[in-house]
Amino acid sequence: MSGEITIIAIGGNATHPEETDGTADEQKRISNNIARKLGPLIKKEKRLIITYGNGPVVGKILLRQILSKDHLEPMPLDICVAHSQGGIAFLLVQAIENALRELELERNIATLVTRVLVSKTDPSFSNPTKPIGVFYTEDQAKILSDEHNWCMKEDAGRGWRYFVPSPVPKKVLEIKTIKKLLDEESIVLAGGGGGIPVIRGPDGDYEGIPAVIDKDHTSALMGKELGAKTLILLTSIPEVFLNFGTDREEKLTKCSRAELIKYNREGHFAEGSMKPKIEAAVEFLSNGGEQVLITAAENLEEALDGRRGSWFFSNKEAYV
Repeated sequence: MSGEITIIAIGGNATHPEETDGTADEQKRISNNIARKLGPLIKKEKRLIITYGNGPVVGKILLRQILSKDHLEPMPLDICVAHSQGGIAFLLVQAIENALRELELERNIATLVTRVLVSKTDPSFSNPTKPIGVFYTEDQAKILSDEHNWCMKEDAGRGWRYFVPSPVPKKVLEIKTIKKLLDEESIVLAGGGGGIPVIRGPDGDYEGIPAVIDKDHTSALMGKELGAKTLILLTSIPEVFLNFGTDREEKLTKCSRAELIKYNREGHFAEGSMKPKIEAAVEFLSNGGEQVLITAAENLEEALDGRRGSWFFSNKEAYV
């Protein structure tokens, strides 16, 4: 097994696909499927971190609060992130343990409530950029905006969603504990939902702040802080495309960091969709990371063999 650190980030749409209702049984089944797909990676890597998105789930937690607000006091968004972080981890850790038993592997799994420091002056607090929850029609979005003061925007042509602040992660507060667990060769689940966002108050104490940090950017930051060499971003599609949705659509299988920066500047990747993943990939490769893979969970084994997925490298010499 490799001694280098690998980070695998499971997208919110991978754990909670758009076509599902989000029932407990569905989420258990999806978690079990993802865990089995991680099998080849778990066999290979002994220093493995698993992060995961929470966009669809935390949006539904907020919606439940809106529907029950006449009976229960709603919780702020940072506590909702904590709720989603724990709930998703519970499903994943059980699924991974079951998959390990099927593979006849003995590995310790640690799940860590993870806080991430952000700046209270981050521009996203005045211009929310992170879509969460389900899709709505334009009429539904207007009602939610008027009644609950939600910031509703169209999301990549797929419908309307609730957009919340998504500040840049500055520091993973539990990073020393994560490193210790990795040194013990534990599989570590951390940074769920991008981490629970906190700021430093006037007295130096940490305080929660309502936001949802992008988990791919948090994963890239973890990579920098830990010296990880590989970042794998699991999403709902097997590859990244240039000119997506047009008659000039082109599958992107391999490219360098410099080429990826160029494609991003040309506007190939949509806000709230693929663009945050591309920016996280560039960030990771710019800070000591060597390779990034973007693919779907069901294509992971093929992608690790080089037959599927989009691979990005720190320089062109790494793949030519």
